[in-house]
Amino acid sequence: MSSSLSSFVHFRFLWVFVVVTFYATLGEEAVAFGLNECGVTHLVTSVELLETKLKGVLPQIPSLRHIIYVDRKSISSAGYPQGIQIHSMHSVQELGAKPENCKKGLPTPISSDLAVIMYTSGSTGRPKGVMIIHSNLIGGMAGQCERIPGLGSKDTYIAYLPLAHVLEMTAEISCVTYGCRIGYSSPQTLSDQSTKIKRGSKGDCTVLKPSLMAAVPEIMDRINKNVMSKVQEMNCVQRTLFKLAYGYKLNQIKKGYDAPLCNILFKKVRALLGGNVRMMLSGGAPLSPATQRFMNICFCCPVGQGYGLTETCGAGTITEVADYSTGRVGAPLICCEIKLKDWAEGGYTKHDKPHPRGEILIGGPNVTMGYYRSEGCINEDFFVDENGQQWFCTGDIGEMHPDGCLQIVDRKKDLVKLQAGEYVSLGKVESALKNCSLIDNICAYANSDQNYVISFIVPNQKKLTALASQKGIEGTWEEICNQPIMEREVLREIKEVATSIKLQRFEIPVMIHLSPEPWTPETGLVTDAFKLKRKELKNHYLNDIERMYGHK
Repeated sequence: MSSSLSSFVHFRFLWVFVVVTFYATLGEEAVAFGLNECGVTHLVTSVELLETKLKGVLPQIPSLRHIIYVDRKSISSAGYPQGIQIHSMHSVQELGAKPENCKKGLPTPISSDLAVIMYTSGSTGRPKGVMIIHSNLIGGMAGQCERIPGLGSKDTYIAYLPLAHVLEMTAEISCVTYGCRIGYSSPQTLSDQSTKIKRGSKGDCTVLKPSLMAAVPEIMDRINKNVMSKVQEMNCVQRTLFKLAYGYKLNQIKKGYDAPLCNILFKKVRALLGGNVRMMLSGGAPLSPATQRFMNICFCCPVGQGYGLTETCGAGTITEVADYSTGRVGAPLICCEIKLKDWAEGGYTKHDKPHPRGEILIGGPNVTMGYYRSEGCINEDFFVDENGQQWFCTGDIGEMHPDGCLQIVDRKKDLVKLQAGEYVSLGKVESALKNCSLIDNICAYANSDQNYVISFIVPNQKKLTALASQKGIEGTWEEICNQPIMEREVLREIKEVATSIKLQRFEIPVMIHLSPEPWTPETGLVTDAFKLKRKELKNHYLNDIERMYGHK
């Protein structure tokens, strides 16, 4: 089961249940808000989430009548509000198996009926419930599946993202539609080296041997760094052979060719994901060109980027299988249109050279109906054109290439104007600096009343510990991270990487804070798709922000 809460809203006039999804990491207040906003009557969850996340807020949900837990455990109803009945999934299945409970002749939904209200985890503020109708789902999946050649019953898909994530939900429904097998995993059990896999045991990928896989950039960045770390531990001959094969295949790919002999050397790397993956799709955030190229070469399969949002049912663009270019997210899918809108404040217009740029607008049958009970947001983010087509204003800045492929170059909400008038794209800075070997994760931060950028960083424990040892620094992991010398060393590498990829001087962080604790969905600092929650990160590191902006 994914780490999400599924709820049902019962619309009496249709006798059709609408599924409402919540990330389990939204927090009690946010979940209570969403449950009340939708008037939820039935809730499906696990015993763990019920006891740790929900029990305390249930008195605030007056519409809730039934809770169904999926575990094979039994729990007492003591301590739960009166009027709420608690059922095990097994008992519900037994109830449904009785002939007298099988209702016949119920009306089936039509294309315009509401199918899902998907609450986005969001970076700031209250969660927003995106209203997805049945035709949105069909349109979005039709567009996505058209870009996956040969999709069918021979494929095996490994599912480990939450079902409350639109990419995972549409991927799994598509697999069921096309007859693909689905194996359920989690980010902590994917590979043999995963954190919740006992030493000597096999990870889920090794056992399942999937042929299809969806991933978020954070997962791919981890795989990249783990493999390159092992390369550094090889003896001189092995390391030289790997680098020669990598360089040769890179040149071949740039020419549009493969390198079958080199692929033999990458067999052990492919085995990390079972050795049978024929296509990978990255979505949710920009994938760095270096990581995308690494996955293309070492896993010997196309690694495409997709672009879409919950508000567009996960559909927008996906790169073609034969497109080995990096940094781009492909051409529009058959289910939608894309156009660019001038954004004067950021300096992006359709007249820009060499390619037109602007805010990305997506229109088509996959564009959802807006946010549940948020009329103000509907007027701002969604609109209907003169032809009756629904459009969504993404807030992302794109650049359209001559071949019709889109590149994401900026984000309106990530743009901060510094005191001296320069605009800094925080997402751009973070994407660039993730190439630092000492960095596992990074959040850039800037204040408009200051003239420089600072950053919070989750360092790579293995690399930083080794560097500390070279500098004669000993202690616990937390003590190493709090050493000013180590901050200076990480900052030095940041400046080297930033200079090599030609970041502007004002974009390079001047001060940093090293966090010994990784950012996981459980900490509440990132979403289940590992997107940064900027508001929560700012609050978490408020003392460090004051320290770094108090002393330059």
